[in-house]
Amino acid sequence: MVILLGSIADDYTGASDLANTLTKNGLRTVQTVGIPDPSLALPDVDAVVISLKIRSVPASDAVAAAASAERWLRQRGAGHVLYKICSTFDSTDAGNIGPVTEALSDAAGGGIVLVTPAFPETGRTVYLGHLFVGGQPLNESPLKDHPLNPMHDANLVRVLTRQSRNAVGLIDLTTIAAGPGAVKVRLDAFRTAGVTAVIADAIFERDLETLGEVALETPVSTGASGLGLGLARALVRSGRISSGGATTADAIRPVGGLSAIVAGSCSKATLHQLDIAERSMPVLRLDPERLLAGPDEIAAAISWAGDRISAGPVVVAASASPETVSRLQSIYGREASGHAIETATSIITAELVERGVRRLVVAGGETSGAAVDRLAIPAFLIGPEIAPGVPVLRTVGNAQGDMLLALKSGNFGGEDFFTAALAMMH
Repeated sequence: MVILLGSIADDYTGASDLANTLTKNGLRTVQTVGIPDPSLALPDVDAVVISLKIRSVPASDAVAAAASAERWLRQRGAGHVLYKICSTFDSTDAGNIGPVTEALSDAAGGGIVLVTPAFPETGRTVYLGHLFVGGQPLNESPLKDHPLNPMHDANLVRVLTRQSRNAVGLIDLTTIAAGPGAVKVRLDAFRTAGVTAVIADAIFERDLETLGEVALETPVSTGASGLGLGLARALVRSGRISSGGATTADAIRPVGGLSAIVAGSCSKATLHQLDIAERSMPVLRLDPERLLAGPDEIAAAISWAGDRISAGPVVVAASASPETVSRLQSIYGREASGHAIETATSIITAELVERGVRRLVVAGGETSGAAVDRLAIPAFLIGPEIAPGVPVLRTVGNAQGDMLLALKSGNFGGEDFFTAALAMMH
């Protein structure tokens, strides 16, 4: 297999978001969970998205994992590698966006890296280097209360500069609107000045297409799925995409089995989606504090679900309000409380699968990562889109047999996302 486009995603839901975007824009795509085992037979595709869990780990760990993934992709022909980050740029002053971007650039021989989290389809835009989420500046959006990486600065040049060794520049919207040639001239000037990463404005899809065309001529870029859209369209225009191979129809063949939803996200969107789901299916809202206190809450949840799941889909949710999360973090610590809840939801997920669940929706990036790791799923084929950024995923090579999943970032999807997702899984 020769890969035209490689990507390293910093979490699992972000990986499926990107894989969905690449598929919609003409690339046959597979998402792997970590670097594939040599024994895993991957389908014939144009793009591979390697899912990692490196958004909130120590920067040195993130760099090491990304570097290994980059080597695997380059060895299989990838001429360009996209470091896929969240469209809300959530990170800390220690990283990991800056350190990983610099490490990937160094591994590819240096040069300048285009960086943009813009994805207008999902309400993420960048203007004069400032990130807007649904029309709100990042620091005024719900991301200011993110349980792991609260974002209090919308100026991405400042945010990335605090994480980087070298200077960070800005390509503004006026330059991008002038086309790829103008962007390249500006990049050359930055390169001469010693700048190694450049935040790029983007308001419309045409801006992403311009950035994708320019980025494809470089070895590395950093961005959300919007930049993936630009890269995919540039590859299609280049005429390098072949026909045949895996399709979205292959990914959505029926699997049968039972259905369940597990939610760990504390985002406003997910909390509202749970309220809507409760009108049509049983929902168990776990007590996060009791989850942290011991195994009794886990056992009770498994028993509750086991009594109901044969009659139809069930929802088990460890989601809580930002105020509750903040209080628990003050008592148990941010990392310890997050890890405990992720572990609990992954155990519950595995037990549901053991009881016959083959159609599974997981809400929350960290929750999804923990669940997929516990289930030891090695890869996914990309199916049709449920909501912007969230496709149906079909497992490849996992011990439990074929399953259909949806891994949803906390803020994604409409209010009826859960019922819509299950309706697309047969």
